[in-house]
Amino acid sequence: MEREGEEEKKKEGSSYRYWVREATPDAAPPPLPQKLTNNDVVAAPNAPSLGSLWNKAGTWEEKSLTKWATDRLKELLGSVGSLQFSSGKAEIIGVNRCVGDAFLVTVRNKKRVGYTYELALKVEGEWSFEENTKKVKGTLDIAEFSLGELDDLEVDVKLSDDKELSQQLKQRIRMDMKQFLEPIRLKLGQFEQELKYR
Repeated sequence: MEREGEEEKKKEGSSYRYWVREATPDAAPPPLPQKLTNNDVVAAPNAPSLGSLWNKAGTWEEKSLTKWATDRLKELLGSVGSLQFSSGKAEIIGVNRCVGDAFLVTVRNKKRVGYTYELALKVEGEWSFEENTKKVKGTLDIAEFSLGELDDLEVDVKLSDDKELSQQLKQRIRMDMKQFLEPIRLKLGQFEQELKYR
């Protein structure tokens, strides 16, 4: 029984909790946080090439690029311009909806970017039918798309209600407006390249 009591005291004496309670005055002081200055950043010998200075191990670090991406998408898509069709022309005059997010992730000292967006573009144009010229308004809806999915991109054309146009003419206008898909795809490809170098 005495041995068991001695062994328990020995275990208690070597435990971490016991050691912390019994810290001696000659022990090292507890570490204090220290804010890095610009001089520390320049003088750091092994500064990581990616991510923040505090993340030297290159573990998970995420940064939102949503504001930049939304502004850049609106700018790029606003510059698509107009297209000429066999019986008319149309142009993208604005971005009605640009909803989504973009991010930069640093994992194991490797940079990875990504995004997910939905778009609605406002379109106006003029078509000639049987010696009549008709102004047409509509939207190009692009469902949710992400990085690397531009080949699968689809455009849904919605025309404003115009009772003077027959269903056949509306179908023809929709087919014409779907030709915006390729210029939009090119602008989104440019956006992806710019995003990769952020």
